[in-house]
Amino acid sequence: MPLENHLSELQRKHQSLEREIQDALAHPSTDDLKLAELKRRKLMLKDEIAKLKDATSRTVH
Repeated sequence: MPLENHLSELQRKHQSLEREIQDALAHPSTDDLKLAELKRRKLMLKDEIAKLKDATSRTVH
């Protein structure tokens, strides 16, 4: 269960970053460096989520 809780938390953070990115894109005055950093963090979370899902699926089978 702790792995599933961690996975849920990462997915929640990923969704939060997605909303933050969308908000930033809606404001033309958003700093490009800030936007790039948000996208980088989102991608890192996506990669970690994929690794955890892969590890979880291996332990189940």
